[in-house]
Amino acid sequence: MFDSKEFLQSEEWFSFQEAVGKKASLISLEQMLARGVIEKVSLVGNYLYIPKGPIFSLEEASDESVQKQLQKIIKEAQEKKVKWIRIEPENENTLHSLQKNFSGKVVKAPRDIQPRELFVIDITKTKEDILADMKPKTRYNIRLAEKRGVKIFTTREEKYKQAFYDLVEKTADRKEINPHSKTYYENFFAIFPETLCQLFVAEYEGIILAANICIFFRGRAIYLHGGSSDISRDVMAPYLLQWKQIEYAKDHGCTEYDFGGVHVVSSSEGTNDWGGITRFKTGFSPRTNPRLFPGTYDMILDPMMYSFYKTLRLLRTFFHR
Repeated sequence: MFDSKEFLQSEEWFSFQEAVGKKASLISLEQMLARGVIEKVSLVGNYLYIPKGPIFSLEEASDESVQKQLQKIIKEAQEKKVKWIRIEPENENTLHSLQKNFSGKVVKAPRDIQPRELFVIDITKTKEDILADMKPKTRYNIRLAEKRGVKIFTTREEKYKQAFYDLVEKTADRKEINPHSKTYYENFFAIFPETLCQLFVAEYEGIILAANICIFFRGRAIYLHGGSSDISRDVMAPYLLQWKQIEYAKDHGCTEYDFGGVHVVSSSEGTNDWGGITRFKTGFSPRTNPRLFPGTYDMILDPMMYSFYKTLRLLRTFFHR
């Protein structure tokens, strides 16, 4: 058996998933990691979602090895009566290998779950060099926030956790998206120790302007969730907040800082609705290219039910226009 640096394939992540009521499937084989959760679709049944996986231990696994590992995954999936397995291959080679060695169809899922472009920067350089590599405007905004007296700190105090929940909700309202529940985040803080998970807060003149959750896992810092206020936006608190998170990560032995999803490549394809957040993140290292992933795919175990599922999605889309 082997393990991975991918947080969404970690035992810690699936302990959290079980705590929030998900049924986990912890498949860790000799040459493949395929931990997942059972998701339910009304009128259709269940599917197995393997986030950021499966992951092969070898860069180029043999067809025989892939087939053997796949058989074990499919056997467990069928025992759980799932209709398809939703996967997120780490690269095109993994995707092609799965398509080649799976006896059924592997098709593009109706939508991607995890971002297809991740913006991950190298933080092994000196802090001075990291700052020097930023866009001048990003560097200016960091210094402006410092000059204006924005304070950044980590905390687990209840009042700051409540402020974080409130900011997440306000941010979701502005962006017209559905946020995780307060209970979800309460479980986050209850389950993950401070060595793994930190809440960073940006405060200005006694007002909480922004707050982010960062994960620190096997040498990588991950900016996972955050929220910001529309008050005092001129003091540029989110810029200083990210910079202090990078500094903290570097000081605690991390070599990479993961900003999460961006739309750099997709913007050139005319599908960019992430313009603002992409410009914000890439400003911290404009010469860094995003890491690209194939996206989300479905390995179909029950073709009839999968076809029914696709039809239901089309009908729901039509009637919710």
